[in-house]
Amino acid sequence: MASATSSTAEPETGGTGIHLPDTARDLVKILVTGPFGVGKTTLIRSVSEIRPLHTEEQLTEASAPVDDLAGVRDKSTTTVAIDFGRISLPDGIVLYLFGTPGQERFRPLWDDIAYGALGALVLVDVRRIDASFDVLELVEETGLPYAVAFNTFPDAPRHHTAEQLRAALDLEPTTPMVTCDAREADSSIDALLALVQHLIDHHPPEPR
Repeated sequence: MASATSSTAEPETGGTGIHLPDTARDLVKILVTGPFGVGKTTLIRSVSEIRPLHTEEQLTEASAPVDDLAGVRDKSTTTVAIDFGRISLPDGIVLYLFGTPGQERFRPLWDDIAYGALGALVLVDVRRIDASFDVLELVEETGLPYAVAFNTFPDAPRHHTAEQLRAALDLEPTTPMVTCDAREADSSIDALLALVQHLIDHHPPEPR
């Protein structure tokens, strides 16, 4: 069994420590998902105000037949359970971020991880758009509202229009679609805010 290891990196958002801020009002579970090697762990690490939990293990020859390294040849680890982080947003909203493994063999974990989530941020690598189809199908099967964020890898092509990308993924016109750099906290937070706004617009909270 793989062991869960905590990142030793300090929070990059000026973290508030392990305790919830006094202003916390709405606690929201969000999935951060996408195909293998798309940057889920990186995004959660970049925004978490607490030391994030990672369950990463080294890739081995045994995983070669099932982990497609096309486009991510430099990747040496993979998430085998979840990533977890937390970030406090304005207006008392606190997001609990659960990163899900992107490989098909971890699909049995999906129902447990997705339980209680209000939405999902789906990361997409424009170099490997077809790798996102299975994850998008899974998110849609669960009925979770979601937003799509294209992680801007340095060698990713820049010539696609927004209309072409939306058509390639067969997204509904109302599905938010943004770009982000998962390594940058501000950029990643903007992607999460796009999802949160989508949830508010289409699933407004009940009156208190």
